[in-house]
Amino acid sequence: MACSSFDKHNDKTIDATMKNRVASKENCCCCIHLLSTVNDTVMYMESTILIIGASGQIGIELTMALRSKHGNGKVIASDIRPTSDTALLQGPYEILDALDKPGILACIEKHNVKEVYLLAALLSATAEKNPEFAWRLNMEGLFNILDLAREKKIDKIFWPSSIAVFGPTTPREMTPQRTVMEPTTVYGISKLAGERWCEYYHQRYGVDVRSIRYPGLIGYRSEPGGGTTDYAVDIFHQAIDHGKYTCFLKADTKLPMMMMEDAIRATIAIMEAPSASIANRSGYNIAGCSFTPEELAEHIRKEIPSFAISYEPDFRQAIADSWPGSIDDSCARTDWGWQSEYDTALLSKTMLQEITKKKAEHIATPR
Repeated sequence: MACSSFDKHNDKTIDATMKNRVASKENCCCCIHLLSTVNDTVMYMESTILIIGASGQIGIELTMALRSKHGNGKVIASDIRPTSDTALLQGPYEILDALDKPGILACIEKHNVKEVYLLAALLSATAEKNPEFAWRLNMEGLFNILDLAREKKIDKIFWPSSIAVFGPTTPREMTPQRTVMEPTTVYGISKLAGERWCEYYHQRYGVDVRSIRYPGLIGYRSEPGGGTTDYAVDIFHQAIDHGKYTCFLKADTKLPMMMMEDAIRATIAIMEAPSASIANRSGYNIAGCSFTPEELAEHIRKEIPSFAISYEPDFRQAIADSWPGSIDDSCARTDWGWQSEYDTALLSKTMLQEITKKKAEHIATPR
């Protein structure tokens, strides 16, 4: 009897006769070839995505988005500490240190990981307080993943860069993709060095690494993570809770910002784009909207008319002064079709609505 046909994309089944033959160890070359095809297909279908640093501001929302797209079991969330976050615990969660290469490799082999999103990093303001550790975490963590790709343990990497790669000598308005880059912060220096290493590993070893330069990211699902642009998250919480906010930046400090939903869409889009369309392997500029603290306060007053803002600039002002005021993201738009959706008005309205809803749900939840 001839072996039954097998459609690896649809049925993924073997008929009863074939199973009996295999069980009785009947020698059938066709059967062996068929089982090999089955195993290869299962191996391919069971490949997973690993997110390192999933407990952070970006990580939680990226985990949710990727699991919604691929299924909870196909996306492995990980961070250095245990988590109680219900979103992260909807699927596999591993305790993983970005500096522990053997531990990362063990996780990759355990879950058949083929794509890694490396989000673990010390952000701008926090990094200035502990520069040596920031450099080690931001650089050694990247090398661990780049080397695993070079060793063919994984197929594709996402590593986020930042507008922190720019500096005071960079053109501030509509900062182009390629321009003067002289960062003055530990975070920016590490991101610029990381961009060059990503480019090098792609050119020298063929590593498929992709990156975007995040502007200030604004989201409602997690707390601020220690960045200079985090005032634009905290301001909404303070407006709702207290009706006032003291800003650590000057009123006229204009910075590029982005709603988290846009940032997640950009991250997934660049990873899904054909490799041939990714012309830049260091980091793509992407833009959302730009505003000052005072302009954001004006939008908040449209919903909370009594909202008051005061200003007490601290060390983060110098960091903000070294960054662009607006970004030219035409290369990302041309190469892989990037397009933002949130302007300042929609961002502000969404943040107020969602944070208010979240706080109400928290109060209503029984302890």
